[in-house]
Amino acid sequence: MNETVEPSFLIRPDGTAIAYHAKAGKSPGVIFCGGFMSDMTGTKATALERHCADTGRAFVRFDYQGHGQSSGAFTDGTVGRWTEDALAVLDEVASGPQIVVGSSMGGWIMLLMALARPERVAGLVGIAAAPDFVVRMWEEFPDDVKRQLETEGVYARPSQYSDDPYQITMRLIEDGRDHCLLDKKPIAIDCPVRLLHGMQDPDVPWRHSLTVAEALASDDVVVTLVKNGDHRLSEPEDIARLIETVDTLAG
Repeated sequence: MNETVEPSFLIRPDGTAIAYHAKAGKSPGVIFCGGFMSDMTGTKATALERHCADTGRAFVRFDYQGHGQSSGAFTDGTVGRWTEDALAVLDEVASGPQIVVGSSMGGWIMLLMALARPERVAGLVGIAAAPDFVVRMWEEFPDDVKRQLETEGVYARPSQYSDDPYQITMRLIEDGRDHCLLDKKPIAIDCPVRLLHGMQDPDVPWRHSLTVAEALASDDVVVTLVKNGDHRLSEPEDIARLIETVDTLAG
């Protein structure tokens, strides 16, 4: 898709402008939820958009508050707030049943969406889905980082995906604890779920997808492990697998 096309904006009650691109088409539609510090211009989101355009299926991609072309500061964001952004897009931009695709943190958000709007979510596709990741992140932080977060409220965490460090806030950690799912088994989601995960993922261990699958109430859950796959799963063969998975779920 031509990224020179300006996005539309959904204005939230607090004035935050959520940037999105939406294409009308057949149902169920597809919504893409990006990852932590990612935006809607990524390889997976745009490849899915092209495929949905080619097949006449409705599609929406968007940026959370503080990400990409949306307004707001990243450091003001939390999993709860970003889920509210995603639900606002589901409620006010998309129509009818949706296949929600979530990458990394987006995999956590897609689960929260399915719990909040079960009547709107026809299926879920997780790519290295990372529910509860802030708890694991906190546990892995050394004591000096934990002290910095507790006293200063923010920690600049180096990232292999960006020249700029990720600004991790204590607000993000505390809010994330309130939205944890894996301690609430079974997770009351009954729709079909497909989980794709690279076994060379350095950020979210592939066994995490097995834990998620086991925790879900749904019996229609399939985990696909990609032996040489990384965290992003953005290689051509990964994109083809993602598209096939979405198509199969959409029917």
